[in-house]
Amino acid sequence: MTQTHTQQTPPSTSGDAALKAKHAAMWAMGDYPAVATELIAPLGPALVAATGVAGGDHVLDIAAGSGNAAIPAARTGAEVVASDLTPDLLETGRQAAEGAGLTLRWETADAEHLPYADAEFDVALSCVGVMFAPHHQQAADELARVVRPGGRIGLLSWTPEGFIGRMFATMKPFAPAPPPGAQPPPLWGDEAHVRELLGDRVTDVVAQKRRLPVGRLRDGAEFRDFFKRTYGPTIAVYRSLAEDPGRTAELDAALAALGDEASREGVMEWEYLLFTARRA
Repeated sequence: MTQTHTQQTPPSTSGDAALKAKHAAMWAMGDYPAVATELIAPLGPALVAATGVAGGDHVLDIAAGSGNAAIPAARTGAEVVASDLTPDLLETGRQAAEGAGLTLRWETADAEHLPYADAEFDVALSCVGVMFAPHHQQAADELARVVRPGGRIGLLSWTPEGFIGRMFATMKPFAPAPPPGAQPPPLWGDEAHVRELLGDRVTDVVAQKRRLPVGRLRDGAEFRDFFKRTYGPTIAVYRSLAEDPGRTAELDAALAALGDEASREGVMEWEYLLFTARRA
């Protein structure tokens, strides 16, 4: 049964609600669970291990998607809440967890307006998730708020200079302008940025850049086509170009070239920042 939460952040404005509805719809496009299972499956367990999740912990996975960190966290015996803006992804995760004999709570929630009490969790995690909340400081404030003093925070984010960061930079000239105040997701992969967001609310910071080998995509064209089919942000950019075949062709070529440049004998390495800390 879903727990009743007594303390909540102020409700979002109507404009913010419209933006979040747009984000939720974007992540429901395509097939993000295919990205999570076919390309980045090792990331969730790596984050769970680095954050020291164990049986008895009360864990919140923020922007959990289909559970690539929440499900491994539940395997440790922890009590896990998987929260995300997109109900479709949560339902996919719930079915996967059920098939594995695991019990988690799956709850629709906005990373910038978490419906949880102050200091409610022992651990808060996010695996390439909270980085996509448009207002970084607001998301970081909520993340810190819901963790008890002495509790742990674990964040895994694509770096600006890594492959996925470069993919977003490649798509940027073709994409509609972001809403006012929105910040680029890969900034969460910059250690200095995350330290500034969390400030003196955390101690014992450990930040490591690591690389994920990806051998599923043989060349740039296969990478491009996989992301055009599965990945919400890429699909959204292509939809914005639907009436401009010339620009669509330019983006096709740019993404294929990026993938070819990054591929070494059919393997790419995608850099990410693994950031762990303790709540002060």
